[in-house]
Amino acid sequence: MSDKTAGQDMKAVKRLDMVIVGAGFGGMYAVYKFREMGLSIQAFEAGGDVGGVWYWNRYPGARVDLPSIDYCFSFSPEIEQEWTWSEEFAAQPELLSYMNFVADRLDLRKHYQFNTRIARAIWDEQRQIWQVFTEGGELYEATYCVMATGPLSVPKDPEIPGLHRFKGELMRAARWPHEPVDFAGKRVGVIGTGSTGIQIIQEVGPRAGELFVFQRTPSFSMPMRNKTLEPDYVAEVKRNYAGLRAAALNSAVGGLRPQSTRAFFSVTPQQRRSLLEDAWKQGGLAMLGTFSDLLTNPEANEHVAEFMREKIGEVVHDPAVAEKLKPRGYPVFARRPCLDSSYYETYNLPHVHLLDCLDDPIEEITEKGVRLRSGEVELDMLILATGYDGLTGAMLAFDVVGRDGLRVKDKWKDGSRSYLGLMMNGFPNLFMTTGPNGPSALANIVRISENDVNWIANALTSMHHNGLSAMEPTLEAENSWMETVNTLAQRTLLSKAQTWYVGANVEGKPKGLTIFTGGFPRYAEHCAASARAGYREFTFTGVNRQEVA
Repeated sequence: MSDKTAGQDMKAVKRLDMVIVGAGFGGMYAVYKFREMGLSIQAFEAGGDVGGVWYWNRYPGARVDLPSIDYCFSFSPEIEQEWTWSEEFAAQPELLSYMNFVADRLDLRKHYQFNTRIARAIWDEQRQIWQVFTEGGELYEATYCVMATGPLSVPKDPEIPGLHRFKGELMRAARWPHEPVDFAGKRVGVIGTGSTGIQIIQEVGPRAGELFVFQRTPSFSMPMRNKTLEPDYVAEVKRNYAGLRAAALNSAVGGLRPQSTRAFFSVTPQQRRSLLEDAWKQGGLAMLGTFSDLLTNPEANEHVAEFMREKIGEVVHDPAVAEKLKPRGYPVFARRPCLDSSYYETYNLPHVHLLDCLDDPIEEITEKGVRLRSGEVELDMLILATGYDGLTGAMLAFDVVGRDGLRVKDKWKDGSRSYLGLMMNGFPNLFMTTGPNGPSALANIVRISENDVNWIANALTSMHHNGLSAMEPTLEAENSWMETVNTLAQRTLLSKAQTWYVGANVEGKPKGLTIFTGGFPRYAEHCAASARAGYREFTFTGVNRQEVA
């Protein structure tokens, strides 16, 4: 703690019921929910306004990869009827407009302090409160803390020597400028070919003087086939939102993507090919729902992977380039599934160059560009699309100190641990939304956020009715939940690729799949069962500080 913070005038301390961190889907819904419950709240956001990832991600081509009608709040029927989506897969400006619309409609901004980062949160056991310090030195005290910091909010630079030496324009996808960026006539390099890199490459390729794609691990990408939503269809959706939301809640991914119970080898090769062709023509994430066992049966997975490799070869004219773009060595869909509108077609442009950094690795960033083992590529602009410190990065970005001085960074030194992805033993009244041990990145983030906030609200209501002041899961409950998470993880192919799902993109980070892979409905049922059982996996403290069994 700084001298300034330690010696702070206690009269300046602001006392609240709850502090909320984050202004994405989880944070915005938390602000609304707990305000309506009558709690005194203060919310903080590092960005300049609401929007979460859609406030920051303004890079060319940024677009959601879930249907827009599904990637939005369900708690307000009025907002569902008042807002109209224009495309099946909305672009970043429309997504940010939606978040602003919700903030205006529900008057949420008055509860936020923007452009503010949290430096430290400390649990005061004697007084049963959280002390929350901002980087500006302000101190807030609150009974409860809700960390709605999201699974993808801390950008990750590539671990390549010399990045600071580059003299050209250096762009980070996750912190893109708010003003337009000109690519005309420039030699542009892109490092990163995941979902973000694919969106950038297909957008920048036709506009740049030359584009150099530094590919380390190729991704499988499927055609998005985005379309404008016709008024008649939008009207149908609005009439049927209740049923659509119910269908999403009963889906393994918490969304409206079609799913099948059909096992891959239960149909003939001709039927399998026909089903895959239909899904490819339909576009979006239809491929993932074509067969039920693509993430559990390695042989079935490889059949689908080969089908997708064939599709790459049909689009890319140069056979050598096509071969380099074909992913091998990991299961399809074990990395985040990508959608595109013209990604592979971009490599048919004469001024777009694919550089295979597996065969010709990057050695360093220089003042003029990128040095490969074979030589230097001079650039005017370098774009980093190298992802995030996923799942745990946001919670580890500031100092969170629980009972007896236990820090989250120490508790998680061997990997994230929690109960339901919602709370941690040793950290009373500290709640997380879309935590690293829930469905997290494997399901609709909006449905998870609403589920988690509602669970927290019910738990607080229960405590209030029973005259209790603090709660935390038992160590036994936490261990049992992590055993469940780990057991399920062993049954899926998701851990068979070196991805941010398993922490492989951050040097020194513990490796392992700590996401709940049992599907959204099973996760929601675990949460509901905990509430129905009276939160028996938790210990409580009464208002006079005695522990309550």
